[in-house]
Amino acid sequence: MGAGLMTLTPAPFFEDVAGGPAGGQAHWVQTADGIRIRVGHWRPEDATGGTVMMFPGRTEYVEKYGDAAREFVGRGFAFLAVDWRGQGLADRLLPDPRVGHVEKFPDYQKDVAAVMQLAEELDLPKPWYVIGHSMGGAIGLRAVIERGGFSACAFTGPMWGIFFSPVMKPLSQITAYWGPRFGFGHKTPPTTSLDSYVATQPFEGNVLTRDPDMYRMMKDQLAAHPELALGAPSTIWLREALDECKWLMSQPAPDLPCLTFMGGHEQIVDRKAIRKRMANWPKGQLVEIPDGEHEVLMEGPEVRGQVYLQISDLFQANHPNGQLKSA
Repeated sequence: MGAGLMTLTPAPFFEDVAGGPAGGQAHWVQTADGIRIRVGHWRPEDATGGTVMMFPGRTEYVEKYGDAAREFVGRGFAFLAVDWRGQGLADRLLPDPRVGHVEKFPDYQKDVAAVMQLAEELDLPKPWYVIGHSMGGAIGLRAVIERGGFSACAFTGPMWGIFFSPVMKPLSQITAYWGPRFGFGHKTPPTTSLDSYVATQPFEGNVLTRDPDMYRMMKDQLAAHPELALGAPSTIWLREALDECKWLMSQPAPDLPCLTFMGGHEQIVDRKAIRKRMANWPKGQLVEIPDGEHEVLMEGPEVRGQVYLQISDLFQANHPNGQLKSA
């Protein structure tokens, strides 16, 4: 935690597209290395369940998790989500704001530290729990390994490895580790686009969700607020992400209850890495969604409803006061 009190500075919050519960707010937060990130939060009057911290994936932003906020607030939790450095309304790190970038992957832990300090300043109720999606799953796993402060964790499609086809894997390795050496570190890998995937990819053939309503919601959010959009990552980001995945897989499992969800049609992160990690997590359980894509929290209401229920059950089971209210 940082020393001293944090200045609470209101930040824009797009309630028109968030679809979350009433009372959502956002604040700007300054990290230890001077990057401005945005944190959104919802706190019900009867937040007896503690606080769920949502760690989003690459390209994501606070408002995308309004539906998740509604689910957890309805169960008596406060809920928080973050725009990581380089995406959403947080400071973009390159002259071309469409390129996702980070200098060192552990820099995201400076964002985590700032988020947790803000949660302290806002007096968000404890215990604290974390949900990490995709890239946020990598950030969240390092956080629970190194930082502590959480009573239980959950992950959806976590980036503990990146999926490449047999053809693309060697090219990706060359791009990630040689591109920066030859001055292409701020360029995007071959075959990638500077345009937002959701904004340009039709629903048919997308690799995120099988639910047309949720996909339309994501498209509508970016159409209303295009400043939230992000394109492909830099080759430095790719190198750093690959190195982070190797480090995470070398670490023993945290002594923390964990529930991880993975879609059966997952095509973005490495399914083998997820299975290996969870097979060696004594307090962990892996749930595979047969018809799920990468974003199980953006699947149809039956699928995501069950995911929310199982995660909230896990968090309630690790609350010192026992059972809380159901949604």
